[in-house]
Amino acid sequence: MNTQKNVNTSRQLDVLGKALNSQVLIKLKGGREFRGSLKSFDMHMNLVLNDAEELEGGETSRRLGVVLIRGDNIVYISPG
Repeated sequence: MNTQKNVNTSRQLDVLGKALNSQVLIKLKGGREFRGSLKSFDMHMNLVLNDAEELEGGETSRRLGVVLIRGDNIVYISPG
């Protein structure tokens, strides 16, 4: 078992834990971007966002409400 991978995953989840109930910006494979309040996540980095909105060119293109984003589609997560 690769303990380095487990340590890195643990640190990533710690960072997400500190971002709970805060605004985050999510970029997905294919270039789509979403912004919302991070409500919850799991060990696969699947995310639930409240008050989510899809962005195009940095501007809100549509408001979505509550969304679930699969972790395997995420390119990056940034405080928003």
